[in-house]
Amino acid sequence: MPTPDILWATPITVRLQNGTEKSFQSIHDTLDFLENEWPNAHGAYHDAAVASCRNALRRETPPAVSKELFLAACMEAGYAVRGGSTRAGDRRLLETGHRRV
Repeated sequence: MPTPDILWATPITVRLQNGTEKSFQSIHDTLDFLENEWPNAHGAYHDAAVASCRNALRRETPPAVSKELFLAACMEAGYAVRGGSTRAGDRRLLETGHRRV
């Protein structure tokens, strides 16, 4: 039985380093990208985002947590992001290299 998808209230658009823009409207879209199309080496936020998306689809993690971790993974990889909210504290943690999960 397929897992029901969860839509973001606001889609996230990510500009990859080659200039290509990808839009993400759901956790399934996001997880597929993280697992199958992520073009950079995987960092701590990437791994946390994958686990969080899987857990959100099983209703074990709030979707907002998965969204924030995906945004953090994108920032960690140096991608420009539109449509998501990032907390100032997360941005500071990324700049200092600390991990928050």
